[in-house]
Amino acid sequence: MAGPIDIPKSDRDLHPTAADRLLSPFHRFMKFEAAGGVLLILCALGAMIWANSGWATSYNELFYQSMVTVGFGDWALSKPFILWINDLLMAVFFLLVGLEIKREVLVGELRSPKKAALPIAAAIGGMAIPGLVYALVNMGQESMNGWGVPMATDIAFALGVLALCGSRVPLSVRVFLTSLAIVDDLGALMVIAIFYTEEIGLDYLGYAGGLLVLMAILNAIGVRRVLVYMLLGLVVWYFVLKSGVHATIAGVMIAMTIPAKTRVDQARYSGFVRSMLDRFDGDSKGSERAWTTGKQQSAVLAIEDAGHKVETPVRRLEHSLIPWVAFLILPVFALANAGVPISGGGEEEAAGSVWSSRALWGVVLGLLVGKPVGVFGFAWVANKMGIGVLPEGASWRHVFGAAWLSGIGFTMALFIANLAFRSATDLDAAKLGVLGASVVAGIVGFAILITAPKPQPS
Repeated sequence: MAGPIDIPKSDRDLHPTAADRLLSPFHRFMKFEAAGGVLLILCALGAMIWANSGWATSYNELFYQSMVTVGFGDWALSKPFILWINDLLMAVFFLLVGLEIKREVLVGELRSPKKAALPIAAAIGGMAIPGLVYALVNMGQESMNGWGVPMATDIAFALGVLALCGSRVPLSVRVFLTSLAIVDDLGALMVIAIFYTEEIGLDYLGYAGGLLVLMAILNAIGVRRVLVYMLLGLVVWYFVLKSGVHATIAGVMIAMTIPAKTRVDQARYSGFVRSMLDRFDGDSKGSERAWTTGKQQSAVLAIEDAGHKVETPVRRLEHSLIPWVAFLILPVFALANAGVPISGGGEEEAAGSVWSSRALWGVVLGLLVGKPVGVFGFAWVANKMGIGVLPEGASWRHVFGAAWLSGIGFTMALFIANLAFRSATDLDAAKLGVLGASVVAGIVGFAILITAPKPQPS
């Protein structure tokens, strides 16, 4: 069968300028699926080097000691820079997670019970077993509160490693891992809301709930302007922050109110676009490089407007947030949270306490033993019981490799660690465990998948 025809996207593809040739590697990098994960790794490495260099003091001063104040009077918020990152920027990340959860439940893999059963079972095992392993290692210790750290999977890192495997892995495995990670994120959100919230201000929580009801009403009556929901959502975030519930939970609650239905049905849309294309072709001058006429430009604008109306606000907002989350929010989070001192420069005793901390080994064993065993074991049991089916074209080797990739706990694990530990030593130990275990899990998962037999084309 002949390969697909490569159609130029613009005249510049036919006649590239010097600037195009210079920028094309950057364009390819930005479009590359693993680019966000690569940037995340670089920022994490940069943070580690910075925090263990002669400029370590400047790292602490920037993220932990510098105060940023926003607002005025009783509405003013004054927080260290790192808390603005972890409370506000990460709320945007959780907004994206909430949009993904909503889309998957409504129209994605989680809509079909049979298809959803395997990743849901795998995610439950991938949360329960790592938490149990951590608890066994830290039984009776102050670090016991960190049991939620190894439960989380970093979807950006995991899918980035999976993308490096290319065609060696069926597309269905990516769908399986994505669905697993989304259920995993939902579980992590519940853990944060229930177990890592200390005091709740019911008055502020009531204000937030009232605004969320208002946003749901606006959705029901057909308000589709995303800006309206974002402005109200910012106020919801403020009230949730003041209530004592972690502010990032607001991101998920806001996502649930965003409209998920189109303004026009598919038949009307396709018929309208065809009529506009006929108008465009009917006014053609017969030359590929001729200027478009006024009628043609009107037809193009009408098609663009129709595309905007047929696309759901949930999908549009999700697409808008992805580059900001992948290339700004998560890298900044990694830079601010991955700077763990591993040597004290004369403080060998303090450094040694990090390495001997049970929090470190609980996280490492949770991610490198609990995650693969829990994900693969629960998926296998669900399949044997007839509850779930293997992804199409995938083998148990692929599921085992995906189970190892789920042991990459970077972003969410670091986030939960910041909530779980009061001791700086335990926090640094847990972060070090997350970083080291995530690297090992990624390498092992990649090795398993890249050496799997190449799937046969259907």
